[in-house]
Amino acid sequence: MHHVDCRDDWHRYRCWRGAPAAVVAWALLLFGTAATGTTQERRPNVLTTVAPLTNIVKNAGGPFIDLHGLIPGGMDSHTFEPMPSDVKYVAAADLIILNGLDLETPTEKLALANKKPEARILKLGDQTITPKDYVFDRSFPKSGGHPNPHLWMNPIYAARYAELMRDALSELDPAHAAQYRERTQQYTARLTALDRAIAAAVATIPPQNRKLLTYHDSFAYFAPRYGMTVIGAIEPASFSEPSPREVMRVIRQLKREKVPAIFGSEVFPSKVLDQIGREAGVQFIATLRDDDLPGTPGSPEHSYIGMMLEDVRTMVTTLGGNAEALQGIDPADIP
Repeated sequence: MHHVDCRDDWHRYRCWRGAPAAVVAWALLLFGTAATGTTQERRPNVLTTVAPLTNIVKNAGGPFIDLHGLIPGGMDSHTFEPMPSDVKYVAAADLIILNGLDLETPTEKLALANKKPEARILKLGDQTITPKDYVFDRSFPKSGGHPNPHLWMNPIYAARYAELMRDALSELDPAHAAQYRERTQQYTARLTALDRAIAAAVATIPPQNRKLLTYHDSFAYFAPRYGMTVIGAIEPASFSEPSPREVMRVIRQLKREKVPAIFGSEVFPSKVLDQIGREAGVQFIATLRDDDLPGTPGSPEHSYIGMMLEDVRTMVTTLGGNAEALQGIDPADIP
């Protein structure tokens, strides 16, 4: 997903270094104009953070950008600390795309200290919603001053992200602005179809079951869009394990709310979830994702849309609904 094409100008140059001087001079004379054009058409280096953002910009930019995702899929983006070796990616970037809303503070500090003067930092969340739309919750309390940053879990906000990426890429690389527009138009049409399919699938869940209790507070902007209610999250704001008192509070809440399941994540493993499920008499599902793409790189489902389809299918079927509305949605990236 993040590999740079090895057939670039630098590697061609290295191959030519061993050629006889006369051959090199002849080749440069014959192909000088073409070589100059190739240099001028260097693809922009784009650096992103979490896997869903990387995948969205991949769809917007396609083969016209060199893309690198800094935070590996499945890693906790809230506690991710860049390595010294990541500086080279920051220093090479023409465009640095962050989710913003205080999700990647260490990465932003690294970028500000090491980026090229002309490189732009684009913070998507900050340009998608205003402070009046911020959601504060258990994992992101208002007292901490950091709003819930998981806007991308709402496909409408993801479409806005794609449009912001399109505009930034077009400004950076005007020669391919038409391609960025076309690709983004195709992609946002898919996101609109995904949004409608999710709404139809969620509508099949019995109304009394349209409640989400998750380990990590990832669905604050998803649930209101589709008429679901986030009744809580198990993980404290410190991202540590919940205390015994907090565990008992969750168990009592589950018994009171009478929800059929609680949802965890492979990214946030917790030993207490099984215990909570057993004592509350509810099913525990540990496979919801918010920044880890399903499948393997290159497979159709290894995408932002694939992640959303898998999450919604899991939620809907577990909570007593029917996920047939999702069947017509293609998870594959724009070619």
